[in-house]
Amino acid sequence: MAIIITEECINCGACEPECPNNAIYESGVEWRIKDGTSVEGSYKMNNGEMVDVDQKFAPISDEVYFIVPDKCTECMGFHEEPQCAAVCPVDCCVPDPDRRESEEVLLDRKSRLHI
Repeated sequence: MAIIITEECINCGACEPECPNNAIYESGVEWRIKDGTSVEGSYKMNNGEMVDVDQKFAPISDEVYFIVPDKCTECMGFHEEPQCAAVCPVDCCVPDPDRRESEEVLLDRKSRLHI
């Protein structure tokens, strides 16, 4: 499952530089698949939609830092645990109960983001 940032976030920013996939963004910031990855051309999103990696998407949150589920791998293949959760001073980086994903799915996403 992907990690989410809850409303308890204090916007300290500790999580953002820890993400190996650049999946964490400051509130209100547009995001792209290409940001912090080596992927080029087009990318298949979780919902099956193909998008250009340079396409800008609207912020997921205008209030707190957010994690892009299509880029989150829970740090699989990089670290033993999600680094955002490890460094969060208020424990607001938690598993998203609406996005249960297997280790296989997360590792596949990692390989597609970091060609």
